[in-house]
Amino acid sequence: MKETYYNREDLKKFGNITEWQQELGDKFFDYYTSVFKEGALSAREKSLIALAVAHTIQCPYCIDAYTSDGLKRGIDEEEMMEALHVAGAIRGGASLVHGVQMMNQVKEKVMQGG
Repeated sequence: MKETYYNREDLKKFGNITEWQQELGDKFFDYYTSVFKEGALSAREKSLIALAVAHTIQCPYCIDAYTSDGLKRGIDEEEMMEALHVAGAIRGGASLVHGVQMMNQVKEKVMQGG
């Protein structure tokens, strides 16, 4: 039995997703490659964004990949942690802003008497 659900070695198999659906897999990788090319944002900036998003969606494969990629692009630990805190603040804020829904319901129910 595996020690964890996620196997670090599976990240190396990512390219194999084309195996059972070549056309769609190729389209995905064409898109993926295009997204990470230099543009208005540098590849370094995109790597840092990807690392923050990886934490937000809690993808251990992405965290591994973009931590390594970031280090290769000269992103240091402080920058990575700051990006992680930005992701955490956005994620926390997204939870808290939904509290408005609760507040609306409470106010509506209290005003209506239950």
